[in-house]
Amino acid sequence: MEANNWILPALILVPFIAGFICWLVDKLDDHLPRYIALVGMLITLGLTGVLWSQGGFTYELGQQVPAWAAQFEVQWIKSLGINIHLAIDGLSLLMVGLTALLGVLAVGCSWGEIQKNVGFFHLNLLWSLGGVIGVFLAIDLFLFFFFWEMMLVPIYFLIALWGHKGAEGKSRVYAATKFFIYTQVAGLIMLVGILGLVIYGYMMSGNISFNYYYLMAVARTLDAQAPHIAYALMICFFIGFAVKLPVFPLHGWLPDAHAQAPTAGSVDLAGILIKTAAYGLLRFVIPFFPAASAQFADIAIILGLIGIFYGAWCAFQQTDMKRLLAYTSISHMGFVLLALYAGNILTFQGLMIMMLAHGLSSAALFIMCGQVYERLHTRDLRLMGGIRGQLPYLSFFLMFFIAALVGIPGLGNFIGEFLILMGSFAKFPTFTIIAAISLVFAGLYGLILIHKALFGTPNEAQKQHYTTPLKDLSAREIGLLMICVIGLVWLGMHPQTFLDVSNSSMAWIANSYIPVQEAVEAIPQVVSQQNAGIQ
Repeated sequence: MEANNWILPALILVPFIAGFICWLVDKLDDHLPRYIALVGMLITLGLTGVLWSQGGFTYELGQQVPAWAAQFEVQWIKSLGINIHLAIDGLSLLMVGLTALLGVLAVGCSWGEIQKNVGFFHLNLLWSLGGVIGVFLAIDLFLFFFFWEMMLVPIYFLIALWGHKGAEGKSRVYAATKFFIYTQVAGLIMLVGILGLVIYGYMMSGNISFNYYYLMAVARTLDAQAPHIAYALMICFFIGFAVKLPVFPLHGWLPDAHAQAPTAGSVDLAGILIKTAAYGLLRFVIPFFPAASAQFADIAIILGLIGIFYGAWCAFQQTDMKRLLAYTSISHMGFVLLALYAGNILTFQGLMIMMLAHGLSSAALFIMCGQVYERLHTRDLRLMGGIRGQLPYLSFFLMFFIAALVGIPGLGNFIGEFLILMGSFAKFPTFTIIAAISLVFAGLYGLILIHKALFGTPNEAQKQHYTTPLKDLSAREIGLLMICVIGLVWLGMHPQTFLDVSNSSMAWIANSYIPVQEAVEAIPQVVSQQNAGIQ
């Protein structure tokens, strides 16, 4: 075992423990849970920095396993071949780092917003973040599924207990239940795919195991020798991840969940939760089923393109600021499918930058939704206007993050989209041109949001808020937003910092196909390693 192995379980346990302590001390002082939650997420972020500094992200062509920088493995349920197996490479390191950073922002933005059951709120917030980190680290598929389902429960409570009344009079409980049903059903479909691989592995080798390498060998063997079965199992995995992404037409839970969620919940949903789906597609679907994925590529990309234009069109129709931003997320996630199924190192690297940049820009915009609501007591764009003169700091940041979201050169979103379009053009020129046209629509709904919120004259219904000067952003609010500004500028001006870390993982995924004979031979090798026991 390497010395840094202990960091991997610590990344998951620190948010869980900190959240539990927040709940215990709730009755002592309302502010104490906030500080404990903040310290917990800062420790998690610091541990991620330690792993980053230690490096170890190297890949050699032909290597059959990802370039893990650290692993942690102990037996859990021996009779079923289930282990607590955690591992981290460049891809999961950047995702864990993004989760920890946005966790700090989520705690910060809820500092003044949440006034009831503060300890229980932070327990749910931190447990959802701990579950997400578990998803990014777990490579035993049973453990992965455990965290995948576990993180949904605290998010349900975040929306149901601390959410707002949304547009069209829909209740927060309705939105939370809709979110939970969508994601639970999708998770069960994915479980069918996982169990299908386990059963076929047992039929091939007589061994039950949820080991990543073992099931990858089984999946690739099926992919080559029984393509119809492999295609069916791949679809089970795809649906499980597509609902969370979300892919059109499986997106119905997202607008309502965003509209009713508290600000920290929206940061969690838009900045982190939908990234777990893109991560799952990269980690499991593409490496496990390369041939079935190639066969499915046209369908997936068409769904992505429909989602790009559908999300943009629905964004045009929205009057609620949060719902508008929710539909922009659906639109931008269409690029994820284009990047994934173009299947080369350039699009994978572009996807990595895009996930980081979209996480920061969308999180910042949802934080700003909360700041606007706190001042104007509405998120209805029809009731806004003319606040640019009274709130210069808020106006600057809102225009900056809208510019980032629509892909202005010099910021991270542009780099991600540019790499994706460059990498996918050679394989899918028509689809790429159509996707590039959609960027014009992104600019339009961004300008509409800025115009309706900041310019013009105040609405008659809002004039009572303009009799005295509105309070501009506080130092705490500016500090939170500046973290996102610095991150987006760094991603736009120095993307190589992050591309170097993720290159080994993306190169392995791009070159991970094993011929049939090698896949079949890999099964007894992994079985013998399992039977030998875990050191």
